[in-house]
Amino acid sequence: MRLGVLDIGSNTVHLLLVDAHPGARPVAFASHKRPLSLVQYLDGDGNINDAGQTELIEFVLEAWEFAARHKAEDLLAFCTSAIREATNGAEVLARVKHETTVTLQELTGSEEASMTFFAVRRWYGWGAGPILDLDIGGGSFEMAYGTDELPELATSVPLGASRLTRDWLHEDPPSAKSVKELRRYIRSTLKPVVRNFHELGRANLVAGTSKTFRSLARIAGAAPSGAGPYVKRELHAADLGLWAQRISAMKVEDRLYLPGVSDARARQLLAGALVAEAALELFEFPKMEICPWALREGLILRRLDQLVFDDAVDPAPHVGKRKKDKSKKKAVKEGDKKTDNDEPQHTLEEFPVPVNNPAPAPIPAPVAGGLAS
Repeated sequence: MRLGVLDIGSNTVHLLLVDAHPGARPVAFASHKRPLSLVQYLDGDGNINDAGQTELIEFVLEAWEFAARHKAEDLLAFCTSAIREATNGAEVLARVKHETTVTLQELTGSEEASMTFFAVRRWYGWGAGPILDLDIGGGSFEMAYGTDELPELATSVPLGASRLTRDWLHEDPPSAKSVKELRRYIRSTLKPVVRNFHELGRANLVAGTSKTFRSLARIAGAAPSGAGPYVKRELHAADLGLWAQRISAMKVEDRLYLPGVSDARARQLLAGALVAEAALELFEFPKMEICPWALREGLILRRLDQLVFDDAVDPAPHVGKRKKDKSKKKAVKEGDKKTDNDEPQHTLEEFPVPVNNPAPAPIPAPVAGGLAS
């Protein structure tokens, strides 16, 4: 079946079309995305302003038309911390549904962490033993630990790279005082959370599952994305400390010369490095591995599990019903809009949640999966 995966994140809005069926690896078909930092559209009361809402609605309409044109049979549409933590998040979701007919499913922080962990477990398998997964988004930082497919503990804290940059790093380059204060804030926020994880035992593997971790690993010498997803990539705490210090002395425009750093990520790179550095230090690990799968893959794989077991798996209530896939058309690159020159065109990176979304007229609707909105 061809699935449309609509991801409303804190830094980018992204539609990814994948061809997938139970028991097979999801394969990217086409992509449509744009940078959109909803955190930057927050007003003094924490509301996403009208300009941000308009940008979001325009993209959702573009994405729906793109999915229909490429004959997507189902749509997984979700949003994370940028809307979840906005004061007017419910109103924004209602407006999106009213003006586009698309229902965005709001994931809680623990759901986001759990589904990301699920993807990591599938990637590394049972042989990895206990896994700790860390994921730095634009608005929040997710952590999950477990020995099974779903984590024993999954949590989220408001330490996203874009959010911290907006709230703490106002100068370019940032002052030494602001960096010191941000370090202190990150550690004070993480310490009580990390103590809860220590009670569960020590992980065999620490995985990093976000663009921030991939960019930091690339800067520190890891293989570029073009080398493929099966190349082992690591990020060491010692390198993080060194590069955090270097990046803090660099202007945003100079960070663009670092490998793997895009325009959209350059400004928030330092905040991400400080969170990553603090996390490895407090969890007491010298390094982490970079996992190419994350949230999107987790939700897609959970969806496919439901198709295999015909509701024996207890999925999220918005997961749709089974569809037969008779399409074996060749993958295309049409509409693929890269925002990072170091990012490959057709590598699946992250994944979402299904909704029965009638298409806005006059766009013909893809055959949706089941679930009433």
